[in-house]
Amino acid sequence: MDKKKAIAIITARGGSKRIPRKNSKDFLGRPILLYAIEAALQSGCFDEVMVSTDDPQIAQLAQKAGAKVPFLRSPATSDDHATTSEVLLEVLAAYRTRGLAFDYVCGLYPTAPFVTADKLNEAFARLVQSGATSLVPVVRYDFPIQRSFKQEGERLVLNWPEHLNTRSQDLPAAYHDAGQFYFVKTADFLREKKIFTDHTVPFELPASDVQDIDTPEDWRMAEIKYSFYLERLNKAQQ
Repeated sequence: MDKKKAIAIITARGGSKRIPRKNSKDFLGRPILLYAIEAALQSGCFDEVMVSTDDPQIAQLAQKAGAKVPFLRSPATSDDHATTSEVLLEVLAAYRTRGLAFDYVCGLYPTAPFVTADKLNEAFARLVQSGATSLVPVVRYDFPIQRSFKQEGERLVLNWPEHLNTRSQDLPAAYHDAGQFYFVKTADFLREKKIFTDHTVPFELPASDVQDIDTPEDWRMAEIKYSFYLERLNKAQQ
């Protein structure tokens, strides 16, 4: 069987309101974007590792790290409202005009230092072997969401009152998007124009390897978690 071609698209626009220059900001001593680029390059999964950006400085940083930046992102996909799917679709269309097509696409976020070459390899192999359309990394909620609350005016009420007295261990686990990367079959993605399809498989990650980075506090928490991750890795290699 012919080897399937895959592209990694790292979505690193220049603007960020809550953390200025977030996608190129130093994370424990080096630009955070470099972690994603290195993981993608070292994985060996991809025929092309590119960075989609509207920012010339990020483009220069990416190219120096070994990624491709064959074109800059359009204004239409460079604002706060552009979705990951829209960015991936734009990139794939631009490559098609250059006569290049890929069987699989990986959307990889630039602020995901916990992504490693091994994780990308394992996730890609799982998608291919499963025959699914897409794969989404997930992390388990650390408390049953069936016991969660919501506010109605000034009152606190249960979302699911029927589970008020249900034991935690009797409730099914719930998961949320880890917000690091996605794999999807290109043909299905182009047809459905969405990453989460009717045949998506999960790739579970431990909570210690997941951290949304939307605020300065999130950034600091990610650095703490990553330092802990390095400690565990060093101990395992001793």
